[in-house]
Amino acid sequence: MTSKKKNQTVFSCSSCGYQSVKWLGRCPDCHAWESFVEETVRPAVKTGKEDSGSHPVPLYLAPDGDEERIVTSIGELDRVLGGGIVPGSLVLIGGDPGIGKSTLILQTLAAIARQGHQVLYVSGEESARQIKMRATRLNALHPQEFIATASNVDRIIAMAEEMRPGLLAVDSIQTLTCDDIPSAPGSVTQVRESAFRLLKMAKKENIPVMLVGHVTKDGALAGPKTLEHMVDTVLYFEGDRSHAFRILRTVKNRFGSANELGVFEMKGEGLVEVTNPSEIFLAERPLDAPGSVVLPSVEGTRPILVEIQALVSPTNLGTARRTAIGADPQRLSLLCAVLEKKAGQDMYGHDIFLNIAGGIRIDEPALDLGVICALASSLLDQPISSTTVVCGEVGLAGEIRAIGQMDMRVREAERLGFTRFMMPKGNRDRGGWKSEMEILCVSTVQDVFRHLFMGKGRK
Repeated sequence: MTSKKKNQTVFSCSSCGYQSVKWLGRCPDCHAWESFVEETVRPAVKTGKEDSGSHPVPLYLAPDGDEERIVTSIGELDRVLGGGIVPGSLVLIGGDPGIGKSTLILQTLAAIARQGHQVLYVSGEESARQIKMRATRLNALHPQEFIATASNVDRIIAMAEEMRPGLLAVDSIQTLTCDDIPSAPGSVTQVRESAFRLLKMAKKENIPVMLVGHVTKDGALAGPKTLEHMVDTVLYFEGDRSHAFRILRTVKNRFGSANELGVFEMKGEGLVEVTNPSEIFLAERPLDAPGSVVLPSVEGTRPILVEIQALVSPTNLGTARRTAIGADPQRLSLLCAVLEKKAGQDMYGHDIFLNIAGGIRIDEPALDLGVICALASSLLDQPISSTTVVCGEVGLAGEIRAIGQMDMRVREAERLGFTRFMMPKGNRDRGGWKSEMEILCVSTVQDVFRHLFMGKGRK
């Protein structure tokens, strides 16, 4: 006599997906407090029809991967996707509420529909009437666009297999449910299983799928971390809803460059591409103001010039404040220590505020020299010429290290009319590029002070 397997109860962390047989107050994996929720897991039932996978074949006989992409005609979106949407791919778009995720989805569907493809928009959050009102405002209505309101994954998959759209958009992954999973929508198990089934359908039917994902208060995608591992591409919408500019950043891309960046401006008619972000970010830059310097940054394959602003003010508090917006606060503290030790500047007696203008975030090492120059300019109350750009990595010994992609940075600075470029001496020695600008080569922090601030650093 055989006994039937009973359902099992497990506790899953809603932040990272870690599972335990008992409830825990704190997740041992991501250290989140009170994040465990109870879920029922049903035992797998073998039907004899499981997918056994493909047989091993020599790699050179495998299908080629140069399949033609679907170009959306939205240049900034095509850029972050690596040239367009790959058929059969799964793209996840995350961002804060109201940042423009649904707007971008509607504009993308309309652009593909105008090319003659049928597209399907499935919403688990809004009614068809609400979506039509938004599409009308965005001028994104087209006879080839279809809308459905559903939250059952199996039903969505059945619709997609019957219709075979050129693009399937699901808004959002946190609203989907699977009938054979008893947990609530948005739970770790539901999100993971829903994404997995959509992934299998996309690969089998060669239908590209775009998923909208919610984010937590910390800015991370809600649900298990497995979600980001499963999909082919992860895009993050960044920006402040009170400002017009939106940054679409590639975090993961199996079909193109990661850390690519697209810039949009939110207007009444929807998201409008910003094809020349350098000019936009520098448009309101104060000329010859202390604490301001321009950095030629590289995001993915695109050079972007941004303004670094610093304010260094004496403090009467026991502990000085360190605030960084758009940059790593830990890196700011490190560079302040370098200025204190290697350049003889009193940084610990001052409150220090750093800002990357335009709402953009810069993480690359080339930012270091720009931060050093902006801090010193504000501290000494000496402006840096508005025609000067700087970039380079700064080490703990006060040395200025070479950085990559210097040719792109030089060309972009020349194109926008800058006449002086301060760079690491190592980049000048490597060569490989030409410029009509005046090149200031520096190898230490003391060299920076000698060139820009009349040698007011430590000798």
